[in-house]
Amino acid sequence: MADVHDKATRSFNMSKIKSKDTKPELVVRKFLFSKGFRYKLHDSFLPGKPDIVLPKYKTVIFVNGCFWHGHDNCKYFVVPKTRTDWWLNKINRNKENDRHNIEKLMMDGWKILTIFECELNNKKQEITLAKMLCDL
Repeated sequence: MADVHDKATRSFNMSKIKSKDTKPELVVRKFLFSKGFRYKLHDSFLPGKPDIVLPKYKTVIFVNGCFWHGHDNCKYFVVPKTRTDWWLNKINRNKENDRHNIEKLMMDGWKILTIFECELNNKKQEITLAKMLCDL
């Protein structure tokens, strides 16, 4: 099946997808800051460049997009109908990289929290953030 957009439109759409400072990430950061936590962002010295690093607690937080990280059983993860094989390979590589980076961080003694964007929707946000606070 061919792409529904021409090459220029698809390129423009993809260029607008952010990897840093996403809305779900900002929700978590704002919440942590309001509770008195101070953190580093996107530490390139750590495997996977975690979104949020709390050095005092030796904890990292990954705020993952459901689509890009292949969140299982999630309504936001829908396999595209065009270029399906390419997308599945990409998403599976992302999941494998996530596993590899988490393994490295755990071996170095880091505590890892992963929050998916669907866990920060209006209905679940309060519960997710409270659970995150307990896990710190």
